[in-house]
Amino acid sequence: MSRDAAIQASTALIDTGAFLEELSRRVGFRTESQNPASAGELDRYLVEEMQPALHAIGFTTEIVPNSVPNRGPFLIAQRIEDPALPTVLIYGHGDVVHGQDAAWREGLAPWTITQEGERWYGRGTADNKGQHGVNLAALTQVLHTRGGRLGFNAKILLEMGEESGSPGLAAICQQHAAELKADVLIASDGPRLSADRATIFLGSRGAFNVGLEYKARERAYHSGNWGGVIRNPGTVMANAIASMVDGQGRLKVEGLLPPPMPNSVRAAIAGLTVGGGETDPAIDADWGAEGLTPAERLFGWNTLEVLAMGAGDPEAPMNAVPSVAKATVQLRHVAGTDEKAIVPAIRAHLDAHGFDMVRIVDSDREPAPATRLDPDSPWVRWAVASVTQTLGAPPAILPNIGGSLPNHVFADILGLPTLWVPHSYAACSQHAPDEHVLVPVMREGLAIMAGLFWDLGEKAPHRG
Repeated sequence: MSRDAAIQASTALIDTGAFLEELSRRVGFRTESQNPASAGELDRYLVEEMQPALHAIGFTTEIVPNSVPNRGPFLIAQRIEDPALPTVLIYGHGDVVHGQDAAWREGLAPWTITQEGERWYGRGTADNKGQHGVNLAALTQVLHTRGGRLGFNAKILLEMGEESGSPGLAAICQQHAAELKADVLIASDGPRLSADRATIFLGSRGAFNVGLEYKARERAYHSGNWGGVIRNPGTVMANAIASMVDGQGRLKVEGLLPPPMPNSVRAAIAGLTVGGGETDPAIDADWGAEGLTPAERLFGWNTLEVLAMGAGDPEAPMNAVPSVAKATVQLRHVAGTDEKAIVPAIRAHLDAHGFDMVRIVDSDREPAPATRLDPDSPWVRWAVASVTQTLGAPPAILPNIGGSLPNHVFADILGLPTLWVPHSYAACSQHAPDEHVLVPVMREGLAIMAGLFWDLGEKAPHRG
């Protein structure tokens, strides 16, 4: 009975084919949460696949219907060895985006795993069946290696609607807070910083969309007859946006700037390299906030992105001054940004710069709030030490990923320290055709998680 034995038993699941067999079965469930026709598959994944697997290792389980109509259910599972022991909450989601069956390249299909070298192709391999599969497989091997005990309590929450915005997740966590009470969240989603660098991220940036519109008149007018004497909505909108974010991507709305970057965050980000993967875009070193590195801009700062903008018909332009222009901008923001102040700040800025005619026509009613665990947290130091012992090298620590996850539900509603250990990489095509995982990353993920779960039973941070 040893830590090394648990790690070896976990990574052996790759060599024996046992992990691939299990993942292949799970990928075969067409759990598209964005497709109403797949509603039955969402239930089946939990009832036929996950419940038996969890019962086999001593968990009690409950399928909880979603309070949001016509949305996927949740599974809550518990394995309590001793209330005095530390308790981990493990989260994952069994739903996937649309399969996009016809768009996969020849020889590949979304609902069957295809092996090509060190890649396994299939919908959900990376997002998220493969990732929560790694965690549960490693947990199982730690349990077996310890002779039927974990040395801690484990709770599991699986949802079937993450790809549809996690409807009902917050309500479930509020209603079942006692059942989900734990000392720490350990979960896996999203990509590593790079395929060859183990990563732990501690939260996520928020995303807040705002729709803009300027309607000058009911119809377009000939540009030869009226150009130069009537206001052009396209020109007005372009300049309104340029007043908010300049030609170098620098955010100009003072009310949207983040609070000062904490020293612990700056230290965690120092030395991290953004990009460099096989399909990553080239980084524009002079784009974004001045005086910051690319990593600081991505993981520690706020950015305003223009998601869409239009006036007239770009595909078939006419000799006419358009009647209306529309745009959608998005604030990607870090923890400490007041989301309630975003719309008022944009409104005040537009008014102050002479763009009071540009209306805010829509904004997020359910935004994804930003969260961030302090990199100096005892749980972070514990996790770094564990991964370093397993791999012989420290992981990259991201105070938050650049994208968004429902981490606020765990951090704010359940009040948990949050540790995310991704087992995928940025070029995995997770929301596109040809989604895949890298076998070396899966193997390393099994080792990392076995080490973390072993250490949780032996040297977890002091409770309370």
